[in-house]
Amino acid sequence: MKKIQILLALLLFHSMYSQETIAVDAWQEDLRFLQKKVHERYSFLFKKVSKASFDAAIEDFYQAIPKMEQHEVVVGFSRIIALFQYGHTRMSFSDAPVPFHSIPVEFYRFKDGMRIKSSHKDYKDIIGAHVLAIGEMAMEKVVEAVYPTVPVENALFFDAYGLDHLTIPEVLHAQGVTPTLQNSITLTLEKNGKRFTKIVQATKDLWPPMRYGEIRPHSDWVNARDTTVTPLYLKSFDKVYYVEYLKNEKTVYVRHSRIQEDGKESVEDFYKRVFNIIDHNEVEKFVLDVRLNGGGNSFLNKPIITGIVANKKINRPGRFFVITGRRTFSAAQRLINELDNYTNVLFVGEPSSENINFYGDNKREVLPNSKLPVYLSFAWWQDKAQWQNADYIEPHYPMEMTYLEYITNQDPALETILSFNPNNFTLKPIEYLSKLFDKDRVREAKKEIRRMVDEPAYGFFDFERELTNKAFIMLGNDNARAIFLFELATMVFPDSQNLWVNLAQAQLETGNYGKAKFSCQKALLISNDGGPAESARRILQEINKKM
Repeated sequence: MKKIQILLALLLFHSMYSQETIAVDAWQEDLRFLQKKVHERYSFLFKKVSKASFDAAIEDFYQAIPKMEQHEVVVGFSRIIALFQYGHTRMSFSDAPVPFHSIPVEFYRFKDGMRIKSSHKDYKDIIGAHVLAIGEMAMEKVVEAVYPTVPVENALFFDAYGLDHLTIPEVLHAQGVTPTLQNSITLTLEKNGKRFTKIVQATKDLWPPMRYGEIRPHSDWVNARDTTVTPLYLKSFDKVYYVEYLKNEKTVYVRHSRIQEDGKESVEDFYKRVFNIIDHNEVEKFVLDVRLNGGGNSFLNKPIITGIVANKKINRPGRFFVITGRRTFSAAQRLINELDNYTNVLFVGEPSSENINFYGDNKREVLPNSKLPVYLSFAWWQDKAQWQNADYIEPHYPMEMTYLEYITNQDPALETILSFNPNNFTLKPIEYLSKLFDKDRVREAKKEIRRMVDEPAYGFFDFERELTNKAFIMLGNDNARAIFLFELATMVFPDSQNLWVNLAQAQLETGNYGKAKFSCQKALLISNDGGPAESARRILQEINKKM
């Protein structure tokens, strides 16, 4: 009986992992085809990786192919495509000419660590466990090993779209996480204070049954969350967009989880209804939730943007909020870019997973021998000036969910918004203080900056850095305003040696030698050592020469 069981297990392994054999020279020809195609038609993608580095990686891969198994070659192509670091420039293991598999668990990085967020019902006992290791490799090392196979634009992209790669045995083997290709993976876990291992069997189902990054209900998968309660951001999940008026909170909430038409109601008609609710009810806040929005057709963004711009009731500082997250990508990135450009939005949640300016809209290119399709981006989307480009839109109020908050259906991002006091709030503090200066209301400006620095509502704003940057920009063009901003900074941050040195330099350049000397002395009282102290002594020497 035992021999029969072993034989059946071997037959199962063979049927699941038997691979179509593509000759070494055929794979190498495909690699040259890809290299030539990129140089001839997609050379504009050489932004984050140089042509020289790309070609060097191609040569290394070309030489390694003869020693690789079929699945390792496919993963090798994923590493080449990932070099461009644009999420739309990608390939999928589900398109591979050889079979790829997955263990039926979902990894998720919460604020308090990597856990199993959901799984097939056969493994529901490990849901919620901290994931400590895969095979013999610690989880942080596993992430580091698998990271190069994902076309990451930033770390949030990997968290949103790359963690699936950690469940694929072919990837784990190709990246050295496991020593051999295995049809089952050993996880080292910790749950309820107990550390243990669990062997999870791989299946042919490569991806979990997901919708907007959440397990679909009524499937064979089990979620960690208490599904007897539905938080607002998961309500009416069968709809692309959903609106609810929270009467007690005087807030209109919209969840928009894909930039596409719903089918029953167009985007334009939906937002007409949204703004009608805002106009005909007592509304103090409008919340647009795109934390689960992976994109779509950005040309459908227009009625959202124009409607908010035109609505004076909610397009005001402290009244309009957008919740972003690790799945905010592609057309959703373009939406938040434009909202940042043209409205008084406050962003709450996690950073987006897309660069602010990015390459999107890919073309399918099929490698001639293996028939492996790769998707290469061709459209450059630039909603902001090049010097404003960054890895992501950074929230004004960073908010990352803990595992406990998730399973108990809490929503710290929405709770932060609902408790936000919009009275006497300004989205651009430096401009506001400058206007007070222009009106010769310096005493009021000093009072206001003390208030704002102490208020939690301005936790997103780095007053020391922003005052300093603006003051240096003004210096030489508007010296009085520059000195004013430096003085405000030293008033609210009196222990910052750098600020006193900066103020002294500005006073020196504008001929205020006595005040510059005083500022240097203040700096040296804080510390007599280090770079700032050296700068203060240098300024004092210059003052002595001029006085």
